[in-house]
Amino acid sequence: MNDELVNSSGSRKSFEQLKKINSHGAEYWSARELQPLLGYGQWRRFAEAIARSKASCEKSGNDPKYHFADAGNMINTGKGATRQMLDYELSRFACYLIAQNGDPRKLEIASSQKYFAIQARRQELSDAMAADAERLEIRKQAGEEFKALSGAAREAGVESRSFGIFHDAGYKGLYGGRGKEQIKARKKIPAEENLMDRMDTTELAANQFRMTQTRDKLIRLGVHGSDQAIRTHEQVGQEVRAAIERIGGTMPENIPPAEHIKQVEKRLKESTPRVELEERDAKGLAGDDYHAEPEADECSENSGE
Repeated sequence: MNDELVNSSGSRKSFEQLKKINSHGAEYWSARELQPLLGYGQWRRFAEAIARSKASCEKSGNDPKYHFADAGNMINTGKGATRQMLDYELSRFACYLIAQNGDPRKLEIASSQKYFAIQARRQELSDAMAADAERLEIRKQAGEEFKALSGAAREAGVESRSFGIFHDAGYKGLYGGRGKEQIKARKKIPAEENLMDRMDTTELAANQFRMTQTRDKLIRLGVHGSDQAIRTHEQVGQEVRAAIERIGGTMPENIPPAEHIKQVEKRLKESTPRVELEERDAKGLAGDDYHAEPEADECSENSGE
């Protein structure tokens, strides 16, 4: 993965090269060093983005103290005078939040958001959202497999007028002799809806496996002709059904209809997920001392919640 971000001068710097290690063995980044990398000329503006990120951290269910640490440094201002320059030590998660809460008009912010996207995607998904995302993904895969199977059937000599019969044969094999419309009727799914849009993850996976194995068998055996292809599809469906029965799974016709996939997709787009960090990232700046705080301190800090 490319970890270089472009700063306002056009030069390239590595986000990972700015990483430091604190006394707890935890990685961190200096806010002052990160500021130009994210395209901010004024500390005041960057500090506002940090403040928004702290609030976002807390809303996500994570404690900001593990990700944002004050780190003021004394600097010379001339004639022997000194003043404190505010800085923060930032965890990797804090850097991600700053990128998400930064000025989207800045090229550097857009670049950093893209950089963190892959890592953040895994962190953002709660268990419920992960289940939604898994179902949505397998629904897309099943749709692609349906198209691929149709192509293989066409190559095997299935005529256009027989395509409905061909696809129904697979359902009949897997669903104990029931075709698509019978399955919908049993599950009380409206006739106008796509059956796969109402399948849960388990049912989708069984159907995707049926289609994959049928496509492979049509090609491997060199099946030719509508009748033979239809029989092959039904036989594969029967074999998948037998496998489910052997392992004690629920027969697909007995799986209740799931929420329409469009609602799942809409929920994923609109949800603001709780961020469940992996242990290494949750430790943040505390490193190996993450669990070292006395219980009394934890109670006093949380007493106002």
